[in-house]
Amino acid sequence: MSKFSSLIVLGFFLSIIASSCKQHQDARKPISQASGSFMKKSIARNKKLVASEETEIEALIKSNPNVKYIASKKGYWYTYETKNQIDSLTPRKGDIAFFDYEIKDLKGTVIYSELELRPQTYYVDKQNIMMGLRDGIKLMRKNEKVSFLFPSNMAYGYHGDDKKIGTNQPLICTVTLRDFKPEAVYKKESELNLKTPTTTPAIKKIIPAALVLKDTITK
Repeated sequence: MSKFSSLIVLGFFLSIIASSCKQHQDARKPISQASGSFMKKSIARNKKLVASEETEIEALIKSNPNVKYIASKKGYWYTYETKNQIDSLTPRKGDIAFFDYEIKDLKGTVIYSELELRPQTYYVDKQNIMMGLRDGIKLMRKNEKVSFLFPSNMAYGYHGDDKKIGTNQPLICTVTLRDFKPEAVYKKESELNLKTPTTTPAIKKIIPAALVLKDTITK
């Protein structure tokens, strides 16, 4: 092998070693996928999705002109099916809410019935539930029934619920708030119920009528 050929081979191996070292060094550096371009594209996609879902919801609202929907500041809509005109209190952090609800798609097809989901016990602002419900329940008074129109970002978002609710699916949730009370009161009531002995009602001895008649004749 000539001296020139030897230098070429040596240079080839050195280039491989250098490339390997560079790759090793690059692997140590943190890789950030959230570049400016990526973030801009992601924001644009989300805006387009939100606009599309809002169009669907607005079309649903317009198709029911007799139903008055209220637009919330959080980006969802709701209407009262049963309104409590007497009470003024609504659930707040530290309360426990007891409610039933049903979930439908925007076409009105039931996804989860009230029977499937009942009963619901929710520690207000302390449990991880659907974002829209988390906010909507705090608007409700006892015994009210409200239908909410939630865009997907206020429902189950991109992932759905891994069961019946799909990706980026807006929902109709009809909620009935049965009751709510402070957590301390609920715990005290639970403790009292556990301490209260259960009494078994006395069982009366039932004598067949035929035996009673036979005993009467004998006498």
